[in-house]
Amino acid sequence: MSLSRKRKKELKKLQSQANNLWQSQQVLVSEAADVAREASRQLGYFGREQVAPRVREGYEQYAAPYLDKGVQASKQVLQKNVIPTAGVVVGSALSAWDAANETRARLAAGRGFSLPDSRDYAKKADKYAKSVSKRLSGYVPAPQKQGMGAGGVIAIILGVAAAVGVLYAAWQTLRADDELWVADDPLRAPDA
Repeated sequence: MSLSRKRKKELKKLQSQANNLWQSQQVLVSEAADVAREASRQLGYFGREQVAPRVREGYEQYAAPYLDKGVQASKQVLQKNVIPTAGVVVGSALSAWDAANETRARLAAGRGFSLPDSRDYAKKADKYAKSVSKRLSGYVPAPQKQGMGAGGVIAIILGVAAAVGVLYAAWQTLRADDELWVADDPLRAPDA
């Protein structure tokens, strides 16, 4: 199939126009990538300089007091209820162990098995329970300073969610929308 010189000339012209269009599109895409990169960098600065301090202030103002109250309440329950109860339980167990050892020693010495004096053992049990509960209630380990707590994690999650929202809004604003409606005949008025 042979083409006329006029058609060949028109095809070459069309091809050069297509190449020029392709090159301009490549330049446009690279400039858009540069703009997106700079927007991402600026968003990072904004997050570090504006969002993170406000989230931290909000945490310290709203969440931290409630967390501190919860920690204080749990310390109070531990010191007033759990430790004394554990002391009594351990003291009673040690009293029973001591009574069993005395009975075993008496049997080994050949004195035989006799009924124990309950008042004597009750006094010993009370004595052991008091001494053990005193020792255990006096020992409360110092609370260890931990790293980031639950409030810090929640604050980071909210900060990340806010950053994702800002990025999505920026992407929606800057993206090329190929689905925009364009009228076929701009001079013709729409049907009413």
